[in-house]
Amino acid sequence: MKNIRVADVLLSESEVPSLVVQGWVRTKRESKEFVFLEINDGSCLKNLQAIVDAGAEGFGLMEKVGTGAAVRLEGALVESPGQGQKWELKAHSLEILGEADPSYPLQKKRHTDEYLRTIAHLRPRTNKFGALNRIRAELSYGVHRFFHEQGFFHVHAPIITGSDCEGAGEMFQVTTLNLSDVPKKGGKADFDQDFFGKEASLTVSGQLAAENLACALGRVYTFGPTFRAENSNTPKHAAEFWMIEPEMAFADLSDNMDLGESCIKWLITYLLDNCRDDLDLFANFVDKTLLATLDNILAKPFVRLPYEEAVGILRKAPRNFEFPVDFGTDLQTEHERYLTEEHFKQPVIVFDYPKEIKAFYMRLNDDGRTVGAMDVLVPRIGELIGGSAREERLDVLERRIEELGLPKEEYWWYLDLRRFGTVPHAGFGMGFERLLMLVTGIANIRDVIPFPRTPRHLEF
Repeated sequence: MKNIRVADVLLSESEVPSLVVQGWVRTKRESKEFVFLEINDGSCLKNLQAIVDAGAEGFGLMEKVGTGAAVRLEGALVESPGQGQKWELKAHSLEILGEADPSYPLQKKRHTDEYLRTIAHLRPRTNKFGALNRIRAELSYGVHRFFHEQGFFHVHAPIITGSDCEGAGEMFQVTTLNLSDVPKKGGKADFDQDFFGKEASLTVSGQLAAENLACALGRVYTFGPTFRAENSNTPKHAAEFWMIEPEMAFADLSDNMDLGESCIKWLITYLLDNCRDDLDLFANFVDKTLLATLDNILAKPFVRLPYEEAVGILRKAPRNFEFPVDFGTDLQTEHERYLTEEHFKQPVIVFDYPKEIKAFYMRLNDDGRTVGAMDVLVPRIGELIGGSAREERLDVLERRIEELGLPKEEYWWYLDLRRFGTVPHAGFGMGFERLLMLVTGIANIRDVIPFPRTPRHLEF
């Protein structure tokens, strides 16, 4: 007989005389003639209650059934006389698929997030992290659906690259050289003998590759893992994370802001429509203001604020910031949260940043001192999206590369895009994990990715 998911069983419109359910035991309650098992198979937040009486086949194995054990139950789905549940399974057959040792660490109802990070292989079995991973899966699907409906093509950017998109140099090196006996040339590692014949790294962004494809397909997006070798232990940074990166040909900064805002609002609405039970868990136990925050994001257009005006607001703010702000300084999380949580009380898109604090590929504005960059700031998180209009003018781009001392020869293909049919184009990057932090109220990026990679942490 075919196994039925718990999520489907709970949605049944009528009693079912015979069905099979398989899952893990969440709780076990015993009486003289009956044993009540709460079964969950990960398909939804709710458990299915099963009643196993002394006459059921396999009842003698019940002493081996503990919290965490995997079981197979066959029986009839009947209306439940208990409150809070429509159906229960009256089992006539019990089979143990996998016993759980009494040392199973998830016996308690509540554990700290810090402790659960030490058992990342088991934490998805908790209600919180089960819900998180279902939301993560649904949100991933929503990302693809949104961009598909907007006429974007999903493309795949390389993970191994020879280019540093951000120019920060904080990249993980990829090599086949023998690290215990590295070949040298001129006192340095001889990468001529390496697999690619040159230095290679894990990508920090799929943007440059996406630009190539946008200049052929019009609208594209990448959605994949990116890597930063940044020794940062903040709640918002991880060494491995996922990025959503659309690129649009024939688009300017205003188009970019429109896309970023509509993407965030569409995805929040999609989750509210499709993951309400799981979201309610976070609204009830993680952040009591979560649903109000999400509703506020949807309620009205985002504020669009020039960087220079943002600096003016921050300098006049009736509070002391840890990091002073002035024209030419990058905004810190405390500044971003002040703008979104205290001053405007809604998301803010800051744009037209000083060129000195932004990447070489951002379009130089007519004032010669700012670039067409944008950051979408949201409450609690700060920066969720960073993007820009890309510099499409060959002479200006070459000048910017030279000003920043970047190796021009490494960007020959990037410059070719400006030589052969250049067009205005724009794009952005949105951190998927930061988006998950926003929609769940979870405060630490380590808790929205299944297996976090941070300094000194590589569980398996």
